[in-house]
Amino acid sequence: MKITGFRLGLLSAPLRVPFRTALREVGHVEDIVVELYTSDGAVGRGEAPPTAAVTGETLGSIQAALAGHICPALVGREVSDLEELCSVISGSIVGNTSAKAAAEIAVWDLYGQACGLPLYKLLGGGRTALETDLTISVNDPETMAKDAAHAVAQGYRTLKIKVGENPDLDLARLRAVRAAAPEAVVRIDANQAWTPRQAVELLEAMQAEGLNLELVEQPVKARDLEGLAFVTAHSPVPVMADESVFSPLDAMTILQNHGADYINIKLMKCGGLSNALRIVSAAQVYGVECMIGCMLEAKVSVTAAVHLACAKGTITKVDLDGPALCSADPVVGGANFSGRDITLTDGPGLGISAVSNLRYLD
Repeated sequence: MKITGFRLGLLSAPLRVPFRTALREVGHVEDIVVELYTSDGAVGRGEAPPTAAVTGETLGSIQAALAGHICPALVGREVSDLEELCSVISGSIVGNTSAKAAAEIAVWDLYGQACGLPLYKLLGGGRTALETDLTISVNDPETMAKDAAHAVAQGYRTLKIKVGENPDLDLARLRAVRAAAPEAVVRIDANQAWTPRQAVELLEAMQAEGLNLELVEQPVKARDLEGLAFVTAHSPVPVMADESVFSPLDAMTILQNHGADYINIKLMKCGGLSNALRIVSAAQVYGVECMIGCMLEAKVSVTAAVHLACAKGTITKVDLDGPALCSADPVVGGANFSGRDITLTDGPGLGISAVSNLRYLD
């Protein structure tokens, strides 16, 4: 089975409510979907979101990287040569991690279809169900409390609270959320908004009030590894590295220096499943648990992340609520999302048969 061609399309889905963090505000998902075609009539799909504030990629840059560099290098190659295909994607262009991830996901999808197996089984996994958290966007305390109460009423047991837009308000935000959701597991995400000492002071104040936080995600700037390690050493709340980890080398550097208590793996940061698997292996060596996360992604790429998480026991925390934040699901097949519960079928590859509203870009 050879790859014979490709097409790119635009997937668009409005969000239920605007998504706000310390870095950006978004009102809808608008991602590039890549379809790879084969000589046997199979179609492999992958997806990449524009997240310029994190990966530096826009819709235009993703399209250019895929159409001009990555996908042409795959045409004519055998689907069975999975390792070579992933190597070709990695070496086709510098950076562009989300574009590479989309192509890799499509390649793995084709490989699973060729083998007649779902991706999680190819990766050595046996479980087919996960429970995700739900993200509460940064807002005024009253709005965040209302959103938290609504999430709990929908059955979510773990909430990820966005903070950091205004540190002076963060304590009030967490008080309001905890009052509205006293039994929920609460993790917070500062999206690089604090200085190291500011982070420690805020986290000490939050815990002193009995807010009972599970973890804090990326409290300082991505490249401030010394500051991240300082927070990890002094914070009463366990620290998770997110934007600081784009590659297996990043993960190893943090793990070797105990720069964080947890690692957040996102396919769009690390360039796809191959590097994600390497990060998992490194975390296993150091006995560090991982979270599987996503950007604002629809179900194509998130399904790939679900398969990875179901296959690897080191991934103990799940933040795959991108599809749940959308008001419509244009993807036919793939993982099933029902509130906090995510389940997989045994469809080959990703188990996706179509994307209903795809607008092709050629």
